[in-house]
Amino acid sequence: MVTSSARDRAKRPRTALAGPYGHPFHPILVTIPVGAWTTSLVFDLIGVFADDPTPYVVGARILIVVGLVGAVLAAVWGFLDYIQLERGTPAQKTGLVHMLLNLGAMALFAANLIVRFLGDDDEVSIVGLVLTLIALAALSMSGWLGGKLAYTYGVRVADERAQDEGFRAGAS
Repeated sequence: MVTSSARDRAKRPRTALAGPYGHPFHPILVTIPVGAWTTSLVFDLIGVFADDPTPYVVGARILIVVGLVGAVLAAVWGFLDYIQLERGTPAQKTGLVHMLLNLGAMALFAANLIVRFLGDDDEVSIVGLVLTLIALAALSMSGWLGGKLAYTYGVRVADERAQDEGFRAGAS
């Protein structure tokens, strides 16, 4: 049986740093690594076919660095939400897998960055491209689990009483 206190606690921020009630910062911050890393893949693909791949190779490397910085920030704020989950619950187990997949993606992108710094700027690193694809696959699975946490389990989502305000006629 689910206790309402466990569900209510998962909706409330542990600290104001996590974002106000109903507006967590973690989902906003994940857009930085997801966007940067996805764009690094686009740069790699353009670089494969470009006459001069150097700007795309360098750009992809910079985007991976930006993504790693953003991922560290997203991880800190995600952890603030994670520690609010009651141990042993499906939400906590889902959150753990979500976190492990993200940490795995971060490790793959860190290795990816090392591979790219050891390579030349005049061609796209095939090893780096493969690492990007694997890491983005892990990130996609993690994102699906993050959606499950929010949309199925309601983690850090305002309760239905607060949501009702948006559906009352005449309310502003």
